[in-house]
Formats: sequence, C-alpha cells, structure tokens
Amino acid sequence: MPRMMLPTATLLLVVPLATARAIDIQPKAGAPLAGLTTAQLELFWAGHEAYSTPITVAGGLGPIMNKSNCISCHTNPIGGWGSIAVNHYGIEKKGEFMLLPGETQSLLQTLAVSPLCAEVVPEDATVFIQRITNSSLAFGLIEAIPDASIAANADATDANADGISGRVHWVNLLEDPTGPLRAGRFGWKAQVASTLSFSGDAARNEMGLTNALVPGENAPNGNASILTECDSVADPEDAPDSEGFRFIDRVTHFQRYLAQPPQTPKSGMTGEAVFNAIGCNACHIRDWTTSNSPSLEDAIRNKAIKPYSDFLLHNMGGLGDGVQQGDADESEMRTPVLWNLRTRDPMLHHGAAAGGTFATRVTKAIELHGPFGEGAASAAAFMALGGTQKAQLIAFLGSLGKLEFDLDPDNQVDAFDFTLFQPCFANGAASPDTNCGVADFNQDGLINMVDADAFMQAYEGAEGTGDCDRDGQIDLMEILLGAPDADSDFIPDDCVGCQADFNGDGHRDGVDLGILLAGWGTAAADANGDGVTDGVDLGILLAGWGTCG
Repeated sequence: MPRMMLPTATLLLVVPLATARAIDIQPKAGAPLAGLTTAQLELFWAGHEAYSTPITVAGGLGPIMNKSNCISCHTNPIGGWGSIAVNHYGIEKKGEFMLLPGETQSLLQTLAVSPLCAEVVPEDATVFIQRITNSSLAFGLIEAIPDASIAANADATDANADGISGRVHWVNLLEDPTGPLRAGRFGWKAQVASTLSFSGDAARNEMGLTNALVPGENAPNGNASILTECDSVADPEDAPDSEGFRFIDRVTHFQRYLAQPPQTPKSGMTGEAVFNAIGCNACHIRDWTTSNSPSLEDAIRNKAIKPYSDFLLHNMGGLGDGVQQGDADESEMRTPVLWNLRTRDPMLHHGAAAGGTFATRVTKAIELHGPFGEGAASAAAFMALGGTQKAQLIAFLGSLGKLEFDLDPDNQVDAFDFTLFQPCFANGAASPDTNCGVADFNQDGLINMVDADAFMQAYEGAEGTGDCDRDGQIDLMEILLGAPDADSDFIPDDCVGCQADFNGDGHRDGVDLGILLAGWGTAAADANGDGVTDGVDLGILLAGWGTCG
C-alpha cells in the first residue's frame, strides 16, 4: 500500500478498507500536534530543524555556553527529557542561598569559545548542584492552561490540612516585562511562564545567543573585561531570517506544536487508583483543559490534556536543590509533568534515580520524596504497599508515554506487535491491566474490528503492507482475519503462487523480468502491492521463477 514518508521517518499506513473509519491514533512523543494547518506544520518542521542545528561562533554561539544546539540536551525524544546536567553554584549564609559577589547568575556555563573566556567554580562556592534537562514536550498546550486554573489549586497555607501547600510562582514574561505577572509553569522552579520566554532564556543562557528578549551576554564569572575580549559578535546576535523569524521564534514554533505524549491504555489502569490512594494526585494532577481563547490555534484551543502536574511550587524538604531562583526558595520545586515518564532516565531534578529498569528507577524516585517535605506522606504510603499494589502502580506509571498497540514495547508498532495482537484479537476481550489492554483502542474491553482498523493505521512496519490479491485489503488484515500464513512471511499463502506473473500467462519468466525492469521505480510491476517496483518485487519473481502452481 502507498505510504507517506514524513521528516521523522515515521511511516503512516493508509488502509483502503470499505469499513475504514477516521481514527485518532495518539501521536508519538516528539510528533506534531494533530489538527495543525499546513502552514503550522511547516513552522513545526522548520523549528525542528533550528532546534537540531548547531549555532556557530560566527552566528553568535558563546562566548560561554553549555551546548551549541537544543537537541544536545532535549534528546528523548527531540524536545523531551535528557540526561545532560547543568550546574548551579553559589554560597549559603545562614541557610539562605546567595550569589557570589560580582556574579549575576547561579548557572555555570561549562564550555567557552577559548580558554580565556572559560568560567570556573570559585573556591568560595559552598553550594554546587546539578539539574537534569527537563522536558519541553507539548509546551503550547501547557502554556495555554489559564493562569486562574493553576492558581485554583494553590494552597499556600495548607488550609485543608492535607500536608500539601503548593503555591504559584508568579513571574514576568520576557516578551512583556512590564505586563501583568503570569503563573510560571516551565523549569524546575516554575520560573518561566511562556514558550517564547523559555526559548529566549535558554538561547542566551545555554548557548550564549543573545536575542531580542535577553540582549546582553553573560560575562564569564561576572567579569565584564574578559567578556569584552571574548565576544566579537554584535548583540543581539539572533537576527531574523529571510521569512522574518528569529531563532527563538523558530524553536518556539517547534515546542508549541509538539503533541501531548501518548498514554496507553488511555482510560487508566488499576494502578492509577493506587496512585490516587497514596496521595500522588494531590500534586500530580491529571486533568486540565486549555483556554478557549479565539486567539489560540485550533490545535491548542480548548483541549483536554493529562500532564499529571499542578505546576505549583512545593516545599520538598531534602529533595529541594538548595538554590533560590526568582521567588522560589531553596527547598521549593515545581511538580514535574509525568507524561512520557516511561522513557525518562534519569529521573528527578538531580538524576538520582538512574539506570536499571523502569521499575527500579521509578521506585527510587518515589522513595526519595521522603522523609521530609510535602512528598513524604506519599513516599511512606508507597513503601507500605504490598507487592501487588506496587506492581500495579508501576505498571500504570509505565503507561505514561506508551504507544497504542506497542505490545512489545519498543516504541514502534511493527510485525512483532502484530504477532502479539493476533491472540488478543482471537480472544476478543481485554483488561486494561493485561498486555492486551494496550490493543484495546476504544477501551471497551473488547478487541474487535474497531481495534483492528486502528492497529492497521498505527502500524509502522514494512511486512504485510502489500495487497497480493489486489482486493483492496492489505495482506496483514487478511492474515488477521484468517488467511493462512504458514511460512510467517506476512503474505497470505494462497497469494504467493501467482505473484509476479505480470503478463498473466501462468509463467514467471524472462517476459515478466523485462516488464519488471521496464517498470522499475513505478507501480507497473508491483508484486507485493506496496506501490513501487523495486528489489522486493525482483526477489519475489526470482523466488517463484517458473510455472505458477
């Protein structure tokens, strides 16, 4: 069947069935939002390229920086989590974090355009911490959550006595510094409220690219004289391109239009009830709805999303990082989103839960919420759970980021998943807590033709995508519905005998070979029904050479 190649190299299979229906498969993490216009998709992919392309020194990189492009840190997937750490340092006086004299920020830039410009951690520093790269997935959806919705969950004085006292980090927008304060929602300290502010801040602080929002360079360790010697590119360095967009605009388009990561099964699992019972949902709030403002793009406006965060600052006790940032103090951290958690390694802001299996990482991450701070009660409740309930909770957390029909799971839907889907389809029933629950697309407890149609749309493999008998139904579907495939080549056995007899004379011979070579690269001699005449079709012809039997 014809397939369309996207820039992500993801194959989308179009299934020409009389029963085919419009099916909304959850996008992969790192894919664009569903419902974007053609123009918005073009902005997304242009932003994807800018996000992935290193900035040069002549283009404004440095003189001090941590990386030369965004993808170096946001790798899992592009725009998502990362394992790269950034460093902050300062001094502690009477329990309060302070910058060293002469310094303008706590962030250490570890790279420089020359040794002269390099930053060092001063000997007087008594605080040195690391933060692991946060996710920037679906920033447009998160940005579109109304401030009032975030503020509605704040309880700064713990008025309801549940041990949770989250508060909003009210911040200025870099693009509107004198405008009204906005509810911060990005960054480990909720210190950023908009995607454009995030882009402008990261461009200057992580790559040294001055821009319209942050036009001044960071001086190495605050030393302006060294900066004068090191910086030869006029500020601001981020100039508009031929279409009038700056670098910070391009990467903002990409981050704004990233899709919400998948959650499978969509309706949750028994483990979510455990998650709620031990109080995790007091901070990791599941359900939000974006603003219905007509100024928003249709793909972002009035959308139900499930990020599992309240975007508030919480006193995390020993799980704080010891750094003040804006109005956030040393022990306060923003509740991180949990969508796409299954792919995250390491976990926590300092990466203390790293390596091993997903179960070992998430177990350690939960346990480190205790013994002090607002997560302590949930951590203690988790440790008191029995083995079955712990397993159910971990399985639920593992559903956050899992693709629909990814039964292996390996983050793609291919022939291996088809072999696992077949017995689920034959059985006809599924529970969200079993592996077949991943195949229950419409969450009705049944695995039937609705789910089969959705599987075929989600399928990314090459095997079985032909239509050997040219009846308008792909081979994979025919096999699922009972066509024999004893040799497991994903071509129905009753089709193989006459494949590649292009002139219909009952023989596969030199005449057919000539037809195939003449039609190379077109659909003229397409033996396996994938829409192109290529080496696969030549192999079929040679394997069946002779009289059709």
